[in-house]
Amino acid sequence: MRVAIVGITGLVGKKMAEILEERNFPVNELIPVASEKSAGKKIVFKNREQTVFLPAEAVEFKPDIALFSAGSAVSKMWAPRFAENNTYVIDNSSAWRMDENIPLVVPEINASEIRPRHHIIANPNCSTIQLVMALAPLHKAFKIKRVVVATYQSVTGSGAKGLLQLTDEQQGITGERIYPHSIHMNVLPQAGDFSDEGYTTEELKLINETRKILNDNSLKITATAVRVPVTGGHSEAVNVEFEKPFTVNEVKELLNETPGVAVTDEPEKSIYPMPLTAKDKDTVFVGRIRKDFSVGNGLNLWITADNLRKGAATNAVQIAEYLLDSGFVNK
Repeated sequence: MRVAIVGITGLVGKKMAEILEERNFPVNELIPVASEKSAGKKIVFKNREQTVFLPAEAVEFKPDIALFSAGSAVSKMWAPRFAENNTYVIDNSSAWRMDENIPLVVPEINASEIRPRHHIIANPNCSTIQLVMALAPLHKAFKIKRVVVATYQSVTGSGAKGLLQLTDEQQGITGERIYPHSIHMNVLPQAGDFSDEGYTTEELKLINETRKILNDNSLKITATAVRVPVTGGHSEAVNVEFEKPFTVNEVKELLNETPGVAVTDEPEKSIYPMPLTAKDKDTVFVGRIRKDFSVGNGLNLWITADNLRKGAATNAVQIAEYLLDSGFVNK
């Protein structure tokens, strides 16, 4: 089993390698891949030192699976090249997510959409993954009419540069800025670039990707994406209006029965999901579950998850596990 990680030196790429080890994925040969700046450097995987290759070199190794986390431009250029060599590419960028011929997959929800011909598979946006993990069972049971979501997104969602800006500012260091304003002791109502309609790219991803994963283009969704000075994970305040009536206990039961989701909801004890408690875990935590009495069949949720793990690297590795378990690739 040859597995390439394209973008191995980034936050998500490093986490992908870590999770492959954690989950004992059967990697006989890891092919670490990065840009010219990192090519030739050494990384350690399973206590063995490995040399970092360029994409042009790595594609010739014909890996069975390639995990991509190197940005849209790299994915658009190199994912098809790897796929031509019968490599299954699992891409963490936004390059292929809305392509109608490419499945956008959260394994617990829609892994069955993957076919042997799908040599490029898209990994959803981190905020989308944790949102749909909670919404999918509720949509099936009560039929979602409308969703309003506000995100509270960690700086790690912007990669190493976002994390560096926060730590620099915390230490009073003047360094490179990835955000238009200070993020330390601040909250930015901007995650991504603005469109002509005034929505950011992160907000549009939440809207469009959620519809695709839940296979329902009629869903009414609106979003506000916010960047906060947190490193442990993303949080979301979610308001849902359903077609059918429900009880809070029914919602909690459905969520607790959903693989990968845990209800953390004891407000009288100040127990609810937080980035600090979600950090380094693969679970999507849901709490503050309560009815919205301002509309019929309304519900409020608070959702938190580690954006580098289930929001990115773990989800990608789970897709790789599905390819293995389904016989698309062989050990």
